[in-house]
Amino acid sequence: MLEKKEHNYEKAVLVGVVTQHQDEDKLQEYMDELEFLAFTAGATVNRRFTQKLTQPDSKTFIGSGKAQEIKEYVKENEIGTVIFDDELSPSQLKNLEREMEVKILDRTNLILDIFAQRATTSYARTQVELAQYQYLLPRLTRMWTHLERQKGGIGMRGPGETEIETDRRIIRDRISLLKDKLKTIDKQMATQRNNRGKVVRAALVGYTNVGKSTLMNALSKSDVFAENKLFATLDTTVRKVVIGNLPFLLTDTVGFIRKLPTQLVESFKSTLDEVREADLLIHVVDISHESFEDHIDSVNQILMEINAHQKPMIMVFNKIDDFSYEKKDEDDLTPSTKKNISLEEWTKTWMAKSKYPTVFISALTKENFPEMKKMIYDEVMKIHISRFPYNDFLFEYFDNDDEEENTEKE
Repeated sequence: MLEKKEHNYEKAVLVGVVTQHQDEDKLQEYMDELEFLAFTAGATVNRRFTQKLTQPDSKTFIGSGKAQEIKEYVKENEIGTVIFDDELSPSQLKNLEREMEVKILDRTNLILDIFAQRATTSYARTQVELAQYQYLLPRLTRMWTHLERQKGGIGMRGPGETEIETDRRIIRDRISLLKDKLKTIDKQMATQRNNRGKVVRAALVGYTNVGKSTLMNALSKSDVFAENKLFATLDTTVRKVVIGNLPFLLTDTVGFIRKLPTQLVESFKSTLDEVREADLLIHVVDISHESFEDHIDSVNQILMEINAHQKPMIMVFNKIDDFSYEKKDEDDLTPSTKKNISLEEWTKTWMAKSKYPTVFISALTKENFPEMKKMIYDEVMKIHISRFPYNDFLFEYFDNDDEEENTEKE
């Protein structure tokens, strides 16, 4: 099911709805993210369709009129894929495919496809395959449309149902097998974590594509795969990092995203154990993204779901080299928006009152790295002294000037 394939870019259209819980501005953000997801999966977006609804239509999610409009556009422009921003029910998926006669994907299916492409190790591929089967199980009926015309009657009872039930049983058995396989791997990984000795463990967490892997490479001088695409990192990577005279383990984890499919949260619980069992969280944020505050909320929500929200944390606002803002004229009396706030002004907002240590850096140009390293050093040292008070490490004060000299030599 997880065969590696080279993707030719296919043409697609995006569909989203404005509801009482999601205004036009919020929908625009989600659609921008969905387009990036589509690009990462291997599609080019020709057009976006939006619809205002009190609540999504139970049959086609968007209503028959909008469905007909999309169908006509798809047919005229030879579009092969229609991607919806929200998860579709099995019946909605079946009705839309029958109506539009093209491939219909929802946000969950799209993310699963990206994960299938990105998974390289056996562990990651097992987790993704489990999530795919869990997504597929309730949607099997739409895959047997070739049996729809077989009505009841003498000699015609139940062949379609039999086929579907057979497939369901096969998939349930496969899901059970994959879960057992993950349990075995989890035990092995738990043993590995226990054997890492008296070393503090820190984990990089954050929204997808905020620069965690780039920061990991800069701190550990390793070559973790990093790319300007969503979910470039799926496999957990652990590296030893030494700052001053203090060693610790740094873990790079899978990025989070809004509307993260429940199947993925369930399947990747074992990967998220690295976050749950870390001693220190380094929350990386893309300060150049206009919705970075929403990203912070999304990450905090997932941390709460996996019961890792009360751990010591450092807030690292990355990509200051890519930050830009629109400076207002002095005679401009219109209300300021987020686009008009400078980096210096951001540092004086809620960030200055944060209960966590905060630093602004660029993982690419290594700007403000000495300040960040000093911050990490102090937090790791606190944890190490409290946990291993009789360890042989000699904790001398971390000299910031010496670190700057070392950075320049590198």
